[in-house]
Amino acid sequence: MAKLYFRYGAMGSSKTANALMVDYNYKERGKTSCLVKPKIDSRDGDKIVRSRIGLESECEYLEELVRLSDDELKKYDCIIVDEAQFATRSQVEFMVHIVDDLGIPVICYGLRADFQNELFEGSKWLLAWADKIEEIKTVCWCGSGARCNARVNEKGEIVRVGEQVVLGANDKYISLCRKHFNLGMVKPED
Repeated sequence: MAKLYFRYGAMGSSKTANALMVDYNYKERGKTSCLVKPKIDSRDGDKIVRSRIGLESECEYLEELVRLSDDELKKYDCIIVDEAQFATRSQVEFMVHIVDDLGIPVICYGLRADFQNELFEGSKWLLAWADKIEEIKTVCWCGSGARCNARVNEKGEIVRVGEQVVLGANDKYISLCRKHFNLGMVKPED
């Protein structure tokens, strides 16, 4: 039975690397997978998914996937969604349709919460509707589990206000445990 998976983690937890490995494994076994991301994620260029460790692959946009007919979707053995936190409620509902009505597993990777510890729209609905929710773990500088995504400015200080979506990687975000996120400590000497 197909399932909707939500595999979430803080920045730098290898979510994209995991998505690329799952896509590779399906293809290596002669299966047809579809790797997608929301169009808003333009960091790596058009229709490219790239991990911080250098793995990359071509992909489709989630916005294009939702326009496919059921017959077009049935050619896939699996749908893999990177940056799923940027999905809309209706896009997550479409993923539920793919799983429940077409019997195709959908594996989503993304952040659970933003830099203010508020849920993203896509994450909210994936947490509500996913059949299986898994955390991809990473650690804070102190060694504790990091579950918070702190946005930092050019001085390395935590930013607490601003737009929910500001694309970036190590230049703009750091993963912290809840304690150090709340204290605003991005490194030991803070």
